[in-house]
This record gives sequence, structure tokens and C-alpha cells, in this order.
Amino acid sequence: MEIHQVSFSYDKKRDQLKQVNGRIEPGKITTIIGPNGSGKSTLLGVMSQNYAPHSGQVVLDGKAIRSYKPKELARKLAVVHQQNDAPHDITVEKLAGFGRIAHRSMLAPHREEDDKAVEWALSCTNLLEKRQATLDQLSGGEKQRAWVAMALAQSTPMLFLDEPTTFLDIYYQIELLELIKKLNADHGLTIVMVLHDINQAIRYSDRLIVMKNGEIQMQGPPDEVITEASIKRIYGVDVIVKHEEAAGLYMIPVGI
Repeated sequence: MEIHQVSFSYDKKRDQLKQVNGRIEPGKITTIIGPNGSGKSTLLGVMSQNYAPHSGQVVLDGKAIRSYKPKELARKLAVVHQQNDAPHDITVEKLAGFGRIAHRSMLAPHREEDDKAVEWALSCTNLLEKRQATLDQLSGGEKQRAWVAMALAQSTPMLFLDEPTTFLDIYYQIELLELIKKLNADHGLTIVMVLHDINQAIRYSDRLIVMKNGEIQMQGPPDEVITEASIKRIYGVDVIVKHEEAAGLYMIPVGI
């Protein structure tokens, strides 16, 4: 996926994205980070065709995403939004089954292929034993994994996640991020996500896109992007950046 000179505004008065250029490398985990209001989720929305840029374009497999029909694009990429809504009494299995809509017409007969895709999605997210549970019976972490299962059932090569760890405590945050890492390692999914936590972004990403004021400031591997100077410039925070054999690269805020 390539992003070419993309600009976008919600109100046509102020650009939330300003001439953005970038590239998503296949088979990698790319995380978009930056201060509040920097355009992280907006960029993800443009990349997934939820928003149409007023200039520039996003290209997927050599074709502008605006040229894709909805179901055609839904077979290319799946999205887990920050906030998701569904009836509280829907079962995990039925929710995951909605991911197959991209692969069948409304009146199509039941297919074994759909059952296999749902089974695989539930297995990947460790929800096989919860398949008949309803959403209101799940923990916060299990609910988020159920939405990931629905996205996986779409059987797409790309998975987008907009702030997937929001509203989760630290245990479920790590559980979800480990799942994302495993999906990438075991199944080769190209993953793009938005995160607030810089240390989590460092640990679970192959590449980072750093945004500020609607522009991409830096992009590259975490060990090239995350420095004491870059964090001060982007966030206005003084940090110490360390690298240890056991913990890897991480940063510690020390003041403003």
C-alpha cells in the first residue's frame, strides 16, 4: 500500500492530513504514533476508505482504493475500529460469521468454506470455547478478540486496528498485542495499527509512522525513529532512551 500526497479535512477549513506520503510494507507490523490530534486515526480511516481525501490517493496492489468496489476492498483489508457496536445478545460465533459477508451474496447458500474461515478465526483468537457466549458475557479483552475474530474471518491479507488497546487493562493490552504479533508471524498478515503507548509500539512493531499536526514526521524501524531528540520534538517530553538485552529498546519519560 502506498500513500501519495494525501490531504483530508473534516470541515474544509483545516486540514487534518497535509500532503501525506508513505508506504506500508507487506508482511510487516506498522504502527502509527503521535500526539493527540496529530491525524493518526484519520490517516488509518483514509487508508481503509472510510474517508475520501480531497487530494492525493491511496494505492493498494497498484490500484487506487477509491476504484475498488466495497466487497472487493473488504476482501483486501479488514478493520477493527476503536469502538464497535453489536447487539449484546449476539454470540461470538455469529459475530465472527459476519466477516464472511465480503465473500458471499445475500442469498448465497451456506458454504463449508465460510465455516472453516470462522473456525480458524476463533481458533486464532482463542475463542473456540466461547463460541456460544454472548457479547455481554465476555470480558473486555474477550470482546476485543471477538472483533478481531470477525476481521480475521474476512480472510484478508491486511488487518487494520485503530487503538485496539483502548479501555483494556495492562494484562489484556499485552494479550491482544501478543495475538497481533502471532498473527503476523504465523500467517504473514500485514498489520497496521494506531497506538498511544510508545513503548508498546516499539516492542510490537517492525516499522513506525510518527505523525504531528497532520503530517508524517518520520517513518522507519523503531530503533531508527525513537531517539531522545525525536520524542522531544514530537511530544515535547524529555525522555531517556535505553536498549537492554532482555527488554530491548524502550524509553522512560523524565520531564517536560
